[in-house]
Amino acid sequence: MKLRYFEYCGAYRFRLTFENGEVKEADLQGLIGRHVDPNALSTAHIDSEWGCLEFLNGLVDIEPKTLYRYVCAVADKRAA
Repeated sequence: MKLRYFEYCGAYRFRLTFENGEVKEADLQGLIGRHVDPNALSTAHIDSEWGCLEFLNGLVDIEPKTLYRYVCAVADKRAA
């Protein structure tokens, strides 16, 4: 499930659109906070071939499947 679009919402929050059309908003600090400084969040981009969310010119990347599972798990915790 590739990432198609993203919108940076501030702090570590991102709105993510996946190839199936689902739009998820989540705080990614738990996933990338140890690897990406808040000042480097603006380096986010999507690898067009793999659909990964990348930071720091590809030094940090999140596989789309991992990203999707993470944002779904975060959403499930908020709903509970």
